[in-house]
Amino acid sequence: MKDDVFQIKIWGARGSIPVSGKEFEKYGGNTPCIEVRCGPHRLIFDAGSGIHNAGLAMLGDGTSQVDLFFTHCHYDHIIGLPFFKPIYHPAIVVNLWSGHLAGRMTTAEMVRQFVSPPYFPVNLDICKARLNFFDFHAGDVLTPRPGISIRTFTLNHPGGCIGYRVEWAGRSLALVFDIEHQPGVLDETALKLMEGADLAVYDSAFTESEMERYRGFGHSTWEQGVKLAKAAGIGKLILFHHSPSRTDDEMGLIERLAQEEFPACLAARDGMVIDL
Repeated sequence: MKDDVFQIKIWGARGSIPVSGKEFEKYGGNTPCIEVRCGPHRLIFDAGSGIHNAGLAMLGDGTSQVDLFFTHCHYDHIIGLPFFKPIYHPAIVVNLWSGHLAGRMTTAEMVRQFVSPPYFPVNLDICKARLNFFDFHAGDVLTPRPGISIRTFTLNHPGGCIGYRVEWAGRSLALVFDIEHQPGVLDETALKLMEGADLAVYDSAFTESEMERYRGFGHSTWEQGVKLAKAAGIGKLILFHHSPSRTDDEMGLIERLAQEEFPACLAARDGMVIDL
């Protein structure tokens, strides 16, 4: 990796539950996991089922340290952590960060709770990597590695959720999921998070026609993502957190409709790589 590379890889773009089958081959079925490379540094956002393949890739290229940031700890965002093989490797350092439960539960307590019986056969003591746990509050600016600045925001989602803005080498990435918008309103936090970003990844689980049925679920729409992208003046928009029942044909239609409104838009796919 070049020293100034800023690269994003989608390891899992699906929401709620992993899916498989011929209807989901193009956009993929793994739940949320995004890798961000800032020069030699590797960051992971969320530990959905996609983190399993991310971990295999890291072992294959000799990664020695990774920072893992949780947006929140609903099942679809943590289900892959016990299957993230770097946590079992004695030569690797894994730094784990969370802030959505600030004041209620530490990152260490959260992780130990869901990697333990009866939810998992063994507890975290089986991990041979050096695990470091970090807690923060929304609004804090994190500096996990030299030159990397990560701004943190509270998103509108049941139980709390953190949005992240990663800034590196004069470029910026906004991660805006899971978030629910209010009808007819551009969320001020989302606008601030996305403002002028080179790339924004936005929660597009539903369509506007579906929102009445799913109000209160904590998710947004591609239509709202496009409105925010225009208002915030971003460079590129990635639609993310696809509904588990959304087929490739349905996703393709959403992608085309979104591009008619905002040409620099793509629907996330497992394995997608974007260079900033």
